[in-house]
Amino acid sequence: MKEAPDPEPKAGEVRIRVEASGVNFADIMGRLGLYPDLPPIPVVPGYEVSGHIDAVGAGVAPNWAGRDVLAATRFGGYADTICVPINQVFARPPGMSALEAASIPINYFTAWQLIVVMGGLKANETVLIHSAGGGVGIAATQIAKHIGAQVIGTASAAKHAELRALGTDHLIDYRTEDFETRTREITNGRGVELILDAVGGESWKKGYRVLAPTGRLGIFGISAAVSGKERSLLGMLATLARAPWFQFNPLSLMNANKGVFGVNLGHMWGEIDRQRQWADQLLNLWTQGAIKPKVARTFPFAEAPQAHHFVQDRRNIGKVLLVT
Repeated sequence: MKEAPDPEPKAGEVRIRVEASGVNFADIMGRLGLYPDLPPIPVVPGYEVSGHIDAVGAGVAPNWAGRDVLAATRFGGYADTICVPINQVFARPPGMSALEAASIPINYFTAWQLIVVMGGLKANETVLIHSAGGGVGIAATQIAKHIGAQVIGTASAAKHAELRALGTDHLIDYRTEDFETRTREITNGRGVELILDAVGGESWKKGYRVLAPTGRLGIFGISAAVSGKERSLLGMLATLARAPWFQFNPLSLMNANKGVFGVNLGHMWGEIDRQRQWADQLLNLWTQGAIKPKVARTFPFAEAPQAHHFVQDRRNIGKVLLVT
């Protein structure tokens, strides 16, 4: 940590006094040197914050000053003060806490893109959600249940009781059970219409096999490449080598009536207007009580390393946040 002068908002920006910042697996991969989008070190990571606006730049309506907001940040979120373009800032609904607000941009936007925008999940279909206890997993479960779908989740056995209470219909202990076998048992051999997979490698291969006809595999990460607390290029290469490169060829997809798609919210900065539409729908669902972020734990900014270890050790059920 270090002190720096308060930034001044440029034209089209607002300055946010941060109350909470989200911790995401992309931050961990960046720290390990495995995330190519991260600018060269030294850099301040962080993709999402909540707080209140205390200054506005030229061209921004003065009435934004003083508002409680949440924002998507293109890095820089691990700070107590940040300037953000106004089109990446969203007013917090009345009653939404700073902790809930900081839990929404990455996890819920990603889940919405996976399930609704690209996954096309419908009522009475079945979705398999890997890492069901993570921030995206819980967000996706809530959205899927609102749609009327059945949810199968993978998580360690210690998390099962709480995840059932959060709405997951069937749970698979990925440490002791084969998710491909168990998914076929749960679905009576049919398979699932949608899979959300941020694991990668062998998991993609098995997931593709367990898709039902017209099923879609949504890929949004590669956590299997992070096998330890230090950077391992060999681990990344080994994970990539286990990916089903030949299964995903056009002829195979056509003949199997299956689809594979990828999601990386960090490459959607040119689509902010679309994301604002997603935000409107998500914040409306929050107002209705259909979605509710679950905060696993908060850490002071000075304990950011401990927050990273908490996530990487798979100890969280829900969102991990840094707080001022």
